[in-house]
Amino acid sequence: MFLRTLAAILLIAAAPLSLAGDKLQVGSKRFTESYVLGEILTATANSAQPGQATHRQGLGNTAIVFEALKAGSIDVYPEYLGTISQEILRHSEPVPLQQVRQELAALGLGVDVPLGFNNSYALAMPMEKAQELGIVRLSDLARHPALRLGLSHEFLGRADGWPGLARRYGLTNQPRSLDHGIAYDALAARQIDVMDIYTTDARIGRLGLRVLDDDLGYFPRYDALLLYRLDAARRFPVAWRAVQHLEGAINEQRMIALNAAVELEGRSFAQAAEGFLKDFPAHQPAESRPKPTGAGNAPAGLQAKLLDRLLPLTGEHLFLVLVSVAAATAAGVPLGLAASLVPGLRQPVLGLAGVLQTIPSLALLAMLIPLLGAIGTRPALIALSVYALLPIVRNTCAGLAQVPSGLRQAAQALGMRRADILLLVELPLAWPLILAGVKTAAVMTVGTATIAAFIGAGGYGERIAVGLALNDNQMLLAGAIPSALLALVTQGLFELVERMLQRPGMR
Repeated sequence: MFLRTLAAILLIAAAPLSLAGDKLQVGSKRFTESYVLGEILTATANSAQPGQATHRQGLGNTAIVFEALKAGSIDVYPEYLGTISQEILRHSEPVPLQQVRQELAALGLGVDVPLGFNNSYALAMPMEKAQELGIVRLSDLARHPALRLGLSHEFLGRADGWPGLARRYGLTNQPRSLDHGIAYDALAARQIDVMDIYTTDARIGRLGLRVLDDDLGYFPRYDALLLYRLDAARRFPVAWRAVQHLEGAINEQRMIALNAAVELEGRSFAQAAEGFLKDFPAHQPAESRPKPTGAGNAPAGLQAKLLDRLLPLTGEHLFLVLVSVAAATAAGVPLGLAASLVPGLRQPVLGLAGVLQTIPSLALLAMLIPLLGAIGTRPALIALSVYALLPIVRNTCAGLAQVPSGLRQAAQALGMRRADILLLVELPLAWPLILAGVKTAAVMTVGTATIAAFIGAGGYGERIAVGLALNDNQMLLAGAIPSALLALVTQGLFELVERMLQRPGMR
């Protein structure tokens, strides 16, 4: 019951934010190529009809973005045929495009606009190490079970990823899970020997990596195309016709160059897209060519990245923290009261709050997207409120438990009713501990709220998501520093309130 109440409070609070105009919602995953392609799609749509499209950047992995598409929170995003066939539709082997279209149509989805390049998965290792061990093909890895593999989280769990690859090639190596961007640094520092890559990654040549031949033909083709809602073409006919002109416009070398512009030359996602769109489509007059739409990653330099969009990101982050902590307090204090007044409820309530807090954050967000039919603020607020419950419930119970029984007996002797004793005696004595629980929840939520960016809810986590995708330490700091400062300010404000509310003799 309390979860329903909590969800209702948050849905009402977040509803005004979700009532955006009817625009073509372009999504992207959390890696460079997807960011850039999302910018190109959005700018191309807006070139035909200004303001018609918006880009929801870096929404996470395949599962989260696909759920957002099914729920109608986005209308289109760049995807790969092999991923659709094996990861989304769960086929053990690649299936023809026509069959893919038929199966997706049953979900109200379609695939169209092949962009012109194949970006396959592969494994790579430093050239020197490969030459030393005589490794050229994936099957050669079976002779070296001690090699240290660092694989991305998604690749480790995908139907077309590590489990099937290990079976096909008889590999017994025990891989470590690493973020894709961080794995490049680990490989350069010789902390791992092999990593998974995309064949259009820009850093393959720069780091001197050998891409191991898929000699048993495990990986299917990953031709880039658009996965979209079938009603998008009807709702946005002008924008969709413009997007269709991108068919066959990006070959593999051009995609590598676009990725390099971001990862090696320090350009923003929007700037990389602009470089491509200057020459495309060639038949359009200069004044109608697509323009980039998003800021992408911030300009070079830590100070510039800290200041870029600082106020709007701070506003988004504060909203997430304030609403979620308020909702958690509204639900947590009554729950703590109930658990304290009814002894049989104490352990079940505390146990449930503890279990809810242990659910992995991205897993909870991924589950909430199909349940709510939305990405962004609403699922983020519910997830954050769930994580803030435990310290509030626990401290409410503890605060009431520490009230001396003699005071209760004295109040009863004076003829006070049970409700009056609770409101006038117990709660005033318990409030310092209750407030301490709210303070703990608020400080924790400031940090936890950074996960909201992975489903398009904004806040400082946007910078952290981009920093992880680009392996940009300055961008990571630009997100982490304001978050840490906000946590310190939050704790200081609560301590000031506590001091102001104390009686003068207790200070």
